Amino acid sequence: MEKLVYEYMGSDRGNCSTAIVGKNASVTGKVLLAHNEDDTEAVVQTHLVPRIKHKPGTVITFADASAVIPQVEETYAYYWSEVRCEGGISFADGFVNEFGVAVVSNACRPSKDATGSHSDNREAYGIGYGIRRLVAERAKTAREGVQVIAQLVEQFGYFSSRSYQVVDKDEAWVVQVPKGFNIVAQRVGDDEVYYIPNWYTIHKIDLNDKDNFYASPNLIPHAIQQGWYTPAVEGDWSDFDFALTYQEGVKKQYNLYRARNAWRILKGIELGEDEITPFSMKADRKYSADDLKQVMRSHYLGTPDDETEGLKKNPHRGYYSPLTICNPMTVESIVVEFNEDINLTRMLRAAPKGCVSPYTPWYPVALTRIPKGYNWMSPQASQAAHFYVDNEELVYNPEKAFWAFKVLLYFTEFDYKGTHKVIEEEIAKLEKAWEVEKDAIEGAYKALKAVDEAAAKEYLTQYTCAQAQKSWDWAHYMISKLGEARIMDNCKVWNDENEFGE
Repeated sequence: MEKLVYEYMGSDRGNCSTAIVGKNASVTGKVLLAHNEDDTEAVVQTHLVPRIKHKPGTVITFADASAVIPQVEETYAYYWSEVRCEGGISFADGFVNEFGVAVVSNACRPSKDATGSHSDNREAYGIGYGIRRLVAERAKTAREGVQVIAQLVEQFGYFSSRSYQVVDKDEAWVVQVPKGFNIVAQRVGDDEVYYIPNWYTIHKIDLNDKDNFYASPNLIPHAIQQGWYTPAVEGDWSDFDFALTYQEGVKKQYNLYRARNAWRILKGIELGEDEITPFSMKADRKYSADDLKQVMRSHYLGTPDDETEGLKKNPHRGYYSPLTICNPMTVESIVVEFNEDINLTRMLRAAPKGCVSPYTPWYPVALTRIPKGYNWMSPQASQAAHFYVDNEELVYNPEKAFWAFKVLLYFTEFDYKGTHKVIEEEIAKLEKAWEVEKDAIEGAYKALKAVDEAAAKEYLTQYTCAQAQKSWDWAHYMISKLGEARIMDNCKVWNDENEFGE
């Protein structure tokens, strides 16, 4: 197989953001998950992958890594959001499987590496991209997802530095993986709220608390052997701090900005630049999807960290500007409302950015097909070509829904201040209408499910397809509306300058 050569522009910066609300801190009584996926020059399509039975002795490999992994007897069905870019990308895709287990991730580069490597070390360690897909294929709960990751990393080794968020309706686990053969995991408390930009956030580990922590058996001994950690008292590991031990380099300023502004919204508090980014905090109120959308859309406007000068400067100023939570690299933003009825797991999905696109309701577990225009390849073809992307896929194509939202984004980049208010108002109208009809839609589903569950899933599929089309139509409408608004502004300026009015 041809050797993959992939240089990730954001590898030394970090980018994605994730927020989680424990079930007792949520207005729904179930876990909430929000994630911004940030990648450069990428497009996004979505897939449904069915259950598949595999013959004994089958193995699976992934094009970015060397591990040869024994396949299980049957893999579970899942919804897959695929990020495609030149050369492929190992750490961008999101999944929600048929049991309502979701997985997303955040880069935490760089971590310490016993080999001394300062980049992704694919020669020494055997797995990367495959982790999230195998979680979707093999885990019935978030806790099982942690076990899947542990088994893979401890056997094959992991070549990057990352935090995985593995979430179901009742539990949310954070799995942080440095380069090598070890992981650490911590559960987000039911009464807690969590936010991570791109830095390890698990600190103290209670090895006796199996309900809330997991650590690879060699995690701490390996750090001692490498000289990264020396216990204050020999044999007593109670002062071990994973993040301080395994993270390499200084804390990045833009990550502190993002953490500080997320916590401003979530908790109304100020974090100092020298404070360690907390793993999570106790909730002092109930959070909704709207609270998490506010975080994912944040540009810090009106705060001391606002560098737009009253929107004279575009908040999406470039890949190497101070990255806000919603930033120039954001290609998809989601908020997931988990539900006791797995089919009612509701994903609010915006692409490429939540600040210029509405969070459209999808029911990913109930879907029997992907809305028209939201993919252009079969899942089988996409899996085979995920790391071998044809450049034609990255060129404007009006038959792909993603490009309508991308073109609308381009309009705003030329004049963010002159366009954002109009877009913000129109988005609010759409999202309010969806919230108003939510109870009726889900009530109709429940009534239909009592008679015919397949028909009930088809009902949610038709609803999702209709709303995805409505958002696509809305993007075309907004492109025209912004163009007309600019013409009228130009006319007003001309009239004022030439005293040619009514």
